[in-house]
Amino acid sequence: MIISKKWLNEIIDLSNFSTEQICAKLNSIGLEVDSVTNIKIPDNIVVGYVKSCLKHENSDHLHVCEVDVGDRVLQIVCGAKNARADIYVVVALVGAVMPNGLEIKDAKLRGVQSSGMLCSSTELGLPKINDGIMILDDSIGELELGKALNEYDILNDDIIELELTPNRGDCLSIYGVARDLSAAFDITMRDEKPLSEDDRQLGIGRLLSIHCEDKIDGAFAYRAIGISQGFNQRLKLALRVAMIGSNKTTNLERVLEYITHYTGVIFRAYDHGKLASSSDEKIAINIKKSGNKLYEISSSDKILSIAGISQSSEARVDENTKIVIIEASYIDPNLVSELLGDNKNISKDEFTHRTARGSEPNLNYAMNILFNLFAKDSNISPYSGTQQVQLDKEQLTISFSASEISSMIGMQISSSDIAKILKKLGFDINANVEQEQIYAKVPLYRHDILNSHDICEEIVRIIGIDNIPSKALEYSEKNRTNQAYNRYKLSRDIRQKAANLGFFESVHYLFDNPIELKELGVACSSEALLNPINSELSILKPTLINHLLNATSFNIKNSKRSIKLFEFGDVISKDGIQRAKFGFVFSGLIGEPTLLNGAKPATIDFIHFANLIQNILGKIELRKSNDIEFLSEFEQAKIYQNGDYIGYIGRVNATIEQSRDLFKTYVCEIDFDNLKPIKKLANPYSKFQSLSRDLSIIMPKDMPYIRIKETIEKLEIKSLKEFLPVDIYSDESLGNSVSLSIKFTFQDDSKTLEDEEIVAIMDSILRALKENLGIGLR
Repeated sequence: MIISKKWLNEIIDLSNFSTEQICAKLNSIGLEVDSVTNIKIPDNIVVGYVKSCLKHENSDHLHVCEVDVGDRVLQIVCGAKNARADIYVVVALVGAVMPNGLEIKDAKLRGVQSSGMLCSSTELGLPKINDGIMILDDSIGELELGKALNEYDILNDDIIELELTPNRGDCLSIYGVARDLSAAFDITMRDEKPLSEDDRQLGIGRLLSIHCEDKIDGAFAYRAIGISQGFNQRLKLALRVAMIGSNKTTNLERVLEYITHYTGVIFRAYDHGKLASSSDEKIAINIKKSGNKLYEISSSDKILSIAGISQSSEARVDENTKIVIIEASYIDPNLVSELLGDNKNISKDEFTHRTARGSEPNLNYAMNILFNLFAKDSNISPYSGTQQVQLDKEQLTISFSASEISSMIGMQISSSDIAKILKKLGFDINANVEQEQIYAKVPLYRHDILNSHDICEEIVRIIGIDNIPSKALEYSEKNRTNQAYNRYKLSRDIRQKAANLGFFESVHYLFDNPIELKELGVACSSEALLNPINSELSILKPTLINHLLNATSFNIKNSKRSIKLFEFGDVISKDGIQRAKFGFVFSGLIGEPTLLNGAKPATIDFIHFANLIQNILGKIELRKSNDIEFLSEFEQAKIYQNGDYIGYIGRVNATIEQSRDLFKTYVCEIDFDNLKPIKKLANPYSKFQSLSRDLSIIMPKDMPYIRIKETIEKLEIKSLKEFLPVDIYSDESLGNSVSLSIKFTFQDDSKTLEDEEIVAIMDSILRALKENLGIGLR
């Protein structure tokens, strides 16, 4: 939809608002601005008057014109076919720079001096309106010789193109957009000049009569004009018709398209002379519904048009038309859309786009504007009176309250504000004060408004969604989570992650073998069960590990080479305290031998197993331990999470592995009751490149790495994202020391780190290690 600021200003006073403000407001009320084009006439281009126009002696197409520009008369050579004497024209003076960059200079054309140029509309950067130079008239304002053309408002405008959604057919016109802006800016629209008819005019009843079915889903209005010497299209209208891209072939049809774009009312014109045998013969126009529900407009068995769809070639006006029947119509858009959907091959014209989305039903408003325009042309003789077919359709009434709308919006809106907005949008408003109800009668051009939620959308659209304060989301549903649910969910998540990593769940009795527990060095209750299942299951189990080791041994005897098991269950301590535990075991190869790994997969090791446990539980911390009897004193650790002890991990010692015929085997037991759900926090990630640096330091063999880790963490370096030991080296030259290589990863959230900044950070780390631990570079 193409509009312009100056065109809008004829309906609503926007003189106090800039184009930027208007575009911002259009976007905020849902009328998306697709583009804005500024039309500005350059300096040194003025109004001129052609005093004489003679044929060039040395050319068959050039003319030599004397042009009065107010303070002087210029001789200008012009090649336009429409150049002639006694017309007002646009003159580009010497020194003017045209929109295309051409500078006007004094020149000789075929031996004749030319001082300036007579301009066409396209040479001025305007749409093309004719072939030849642009002829001025007072439709753009009073013509003053020598006056700069860029002082005329109509020739200095901002063209705005809107991208409308299909439901906003009401804004497919200048009038419709102005109506929305009047509500958005809280400005009253200008009153249209009333149409005055001359009592001496012939009545339209002499020309035609209208016959229509009793009930139709539309409205029609008919008027007539006589044309004596052709319709004169004035400059202002011609420019606007060109701006909207009209492809009509006759001046009259272009005028009707202009009025349709202006008001939103659909117009068609019929040649009375092609329907009647004489100018004084009265014709009958019939409006009836055909078999496929289309409304046919016909006369003398000639189908003139299909209402809202198309116009036939019968009785179409041309440049020789003398008497014109002008039709304004409105058809229910739902009917048009339904018909177009059921009749894919139906012939359509350019107006169908408007009728299917909803045209303007105020036919008399548009007729008055059209006939006020005709009144300015001495070649037009209007007939008095109007033949009409009224729309027989009741408008939808929606009932709602201000509190209901306020609740939907989340902000208090008064009844008076709601009524004011809706009235400016064209709704008829009634209110019941006692019941606090508002009754809004929906205008026909807003067929998309069906309920109070649509009313609420209109209120929000005009108020502006940015002006509504944000509020936290309120939950009407009670939070039903509790400790039991959280416990169940955490256990389920751990079990699913373990299964995803290839662990199989194992389920065992709550009872255990006291002899095997004694071999493991695990303390258990001294009281045996009074009625045990058998002698091997005669005590409540204090750990999950014994059953998992037995299951591992069983799988090895069944030719498995990679065993990954876990169990979730309760254990009973020697003091009779019941706790929930997770147990894990990994024995043998990292994977079963296959062709993909060459039948030689690696054997499980401590680091690989610890990484699997971390993938299941989340980030964990390992601290050296040697107090668990059945684990190797060199490969065992206590597990901490967020500073809390949660379990242990390590390799089963060689004695147990041999006695139970196990491969290299690692186990882990987690106290589930000490685990806490880990909240997942979404943090912004840096868009800047990360950098890494390696640092090799000499440290005593007996120094725990945890001391180095704690020293670096105390520095609280924000750009240090991660640091990990990657290599350890020792030889005779190092004595009781080792060389530890640590990889540092740096990344800043707001910039790319420079080498100087990395060097400064590494120096601070080295100083801290030297001062606190007495260690440094290799």
